[in-house]
Amino acid sequence: MLSGRASAEPGRYRTVRTPYMREIMDRLSPGDPTQRIVFMKAAQVGATEAGNNWIGFAIHQAPGPMLAVQPTVELAKRNSRQRIDPLIDESPELRERVKPARSRDAGNTMLSKEFAGGILIMTGANSAVGLRSTPARYIFLDEVDAYPASADEEGDPVTLAEARSLTFAHRRKVLLVSTPTIRGLSRIEREYEASDQRRFFVPCPHCGAMQWLKFDRLRWQKGRPETAEYHCEGCDAAIAEHQKTAMLEGGEWRATAVAADPTTVGYHLSALYSPIGWLSWERIVRAWDAAQGVSAQMAPEVPGGGRQPGGSWRPALHLHPPRSLAMEIRPDHQRHRAPERGVPPPHQDPDRAALRRDRADAALGAAGLRPDPDAKGRRLGNPLSAPRAHAP
Repeated sequence: MLSGRASAEPGRYRTVRTPYMREIMDRLSPGDPTQRIVFMKAAQVGATEAGNNWIGFAIHQAPGPMLAVQPTVELAKRNSRQRIDPLIDESPELRERVKPARSRDAGNTMLSKEFAGGILIMTGANSAVGLRSTPARYIFLDEVDAYPASADEEGDPVTLAEARSLTFAHRRKVLLVSTPTIRGLSRIEREYEASDQRRFFVPCPHCGAMQWLKFDRLRWQKGRPETAEYHCEGCDAAIAEHQKTAMLEGGEWRATAVAADPTTVGYHLSALYSPIGWLSWERIVRAWDAAQGVSAQMAPEVPGGGRQPGGSWRPALHLHPPRSLAMEIRPDHQRHRAPERGVPPPHQDPDRAALRRDRADAALGAAGLRPDPDAKGRRLGNPLSAPRAHAP
């Protein structure tokens, strides 16, 4: 049950609005042989709500010990108050199984919910104690790219958490969810690339050609994001955003690679799939336009997002890397420290120029708009008259 305190669309959880979540939810069923589900996704596609729905399902239908990990303990507490408590309070089946926190010996605290046959432990990736607290059949790792590199200097928090499930062998379920961050540093990217790399193929409403949505097929009149429409890669016909609902309903996941581990499946979903009323193509285009100012040097070279949202960049609309990471990659002169003697000025240093371009890449990638490195030097033109190999 989705609470009005935590969801813009409260009520019983259904996948009518998010058909792409059906297969992912089925993979989380105890009857499915899949053990690890990797979901690299954009913001506002319903991933966290699906994970919380899985928690409710486990409590009600397949009880067992569960571990839910947020990037920090503080975020775990907030998630408990804003999402898990309302989920339990407003679902009669769950309310019967998890007693109120005010009851004596209820086993219900902010970070621990006991129920018949199991317990839900919520913790942060920055707490090694929380990660090794108890064996867990079910593990929900949310926003793994925001996790610290090490939990209390005891190792990778994802590895520590997954070790809790090994005693359950083939009965375990591990769900890793995140918006990817920086190329080469992204945990979710690494996990996805080791999986069977599934994409959500949808039918063209004109010719029926199945395709997965790419930003370079999104086109609009220059300076008018509200005119954004998608062009089919089969017939090149224009697809209005209101047609996306039927496209999503007719979509299906297709593997595009062979997984290193056959018990792991991986899914990628960009912001282009966000249901009507959530994140619109117009807002995505506006984010693209805003990102053009991230780097003055970069702007003339951007060919219009020839590479697709997600993958080795950030497909959600966070236009900056995590603060801790941003501090690590920020040049010395921006940390309020004088550069060492003999270090060339930033505008003359090729390494720092490359760093600035990388940071611009990260910002553009945040909106799923990463530039095509093979198209350097091509300049932006009129989006209606220019060749359509790339969007404006």
